[in-house]
Amino acid sequence: MIATRVQAGAFDAAAEVAALTAGRSDLGAVVTFTGLVRDVAMTLEHYPGMTERQLGAVAAEAAARWPGLVGSVVHRFGALAPGEAIVLVVTAGRHRGEAFAAAEFLMDWLKTRAPFWKHEAGAGWVGAKASDDDAAARWERP
Repeated sequence: MIATRVQAGAFDAAAEVAALTAGRSDLGAVVTFTGLVRDVAMTLEHYPGMTERQLGAVAAEAAARWPGLVGSVVHRFGALAPGEAIVLVVTAGRHRGEAFAAAEFLMDWLKTRAPFWKHEAGAGWVGAKASDDDAAARWERP
């Protein structure tokens, strides 16, 4: 199972990992990714309800691709300053390969398909880059 959450406030990555792994002796690897706001302030907007459904759907797909994997995705919205954490992906499994792959899958999806709208100070509305789309394309099923 991969839990998802959308929130305005900051998160504690260490607390998220501790909660995910508490009492588990079957896990051999934990991978964390924390995305930070670069260079300029931004505001993230989303549609409550729709965003949570979409994140839940991608979490379910990751869980189906990597059975036995557990994880957590926390994505922030609202006004964010440079250096602030914007997203956290934690994946844990029996082996590092599946944990790394699932974390990459989740981040590639979040960068390209998650229903968040970013407004960067001075730049306006921004979207995924072509390189983000290329990275996400590797996960497409035939």
